[in-house]
Amino acid sequence: MKPHRLLIGVAVTLALAACGKQVATHENIRPVRTVVVKPESLALGATYSGEIRARRESALAFRIPGQIVERFVEVGQQVKAGQALLRIDARDVVLQQATARSQLEKARLDYERAKQLRERGFVSQANVDAAKVGFDAAKSQFDLASNQSGYTTLRAERAGVVTAINAEVGQVLAAGTPAVRVAESGEREVVVSVPESRVEELRKAPSLKVTLWASPDKTYAASLRELAPDTDPVTRTYAARISIKQPDEAIRLGMTAYVSLPGQQGEPGFSLPLTAIIDKDGKTRVWVVDAKTERVSPREVKLAGARNDVVLVAAGLKAGDTVVTAGANLLHDQQRVRLAESQLKRQ
Repeated sequence: MKPHRLLIGVAVTLALAACGKQVATHENIRPVRTVVVKPESLALGATYSGEIRARRESALAFRIPGQIVERFVEVGQQVKAGQALLRIDARDVVLQQATARSQLEKARLDYERAKQLRERGFVSQANVDAAKVGFDAAKSQFDLASNQSGYTTLRAERAGVVTAINAEVGQVLAAGTPAVRVAESGEREVVVSVPESRVEELRKAPSLKVTLWASPDKTYAASLRELAPDTDPVTRTYAARISIKQPDEAIRLGMTAYVSLPGQQGEPGFSLPLTAIIDKDGKTRVWVVDAKTERVSPREVKLAGARNDVVLVAAGLKAGDTVVTAGANLLHDQQRVRLAESQLKRQ
């Protein structure tokens, strides 16, 4: 056999041998974030944000139409009960009152004359009665015109602060058009929106606490005063008014406030970030990491509720379980994982 044929044969043999070997596969290891769960009480508290409002706010309006000729207050100004706020042109009212006075005087004279003529037998009692009716009608018209003369000045019904002025000098207003809004001094409330799933929890809460966004270190005791009987047609939530007990000067109208419901002591369980939960095939699961093999397996869990971005697990886990909290949607059963670099640095 020639040398070059021998070399070719050796090469072919080596190639066939190489083809017979299996190519090594590389396992995909996913980086994840995890948490080691610890038992805790499943206290289902809640917090709602709202706005500081006065318990009573009045939208004041003129009883008669007219053009505004004078303005006495500004927004934010403290006012007393009976204090003048706006005034409309009173000339037409004065003329109407003068006309009513003249008609009343004429009706009085007609009535007196009819009584005298009746005494002399020149007219019947029917004429006297008709004159009396005319006099009474004229008196009512005069009283009405006199009352309207007092309606030309809009006055505060209670002491409080002016929160809005919806009209300016020169503007003509129809009767009943809201012109000034006054928030009564004294009691302050927080107006919040409550989802229908938490209404009974709020109604039965033994106590409530209010904190201000501007001063979160101070809390105020509060209580539920009013709960709307129907939902808002847009948000589908119930409006609730939370009365603040012993408000101080730090509580100002329009401030952002938080109403907190205390969590009631419950059965022990575990809290997890919402990102740890996987809903598939109608079942709620989490990925649990085996510390020895560093592989994950699905674990079905039972939830007790949620608060903000945290879920409460009532069953399915035990203390010390390592649960994946980030990257859960990219895993499959028995996949090998490793902690994210940022989490390893913290450990």
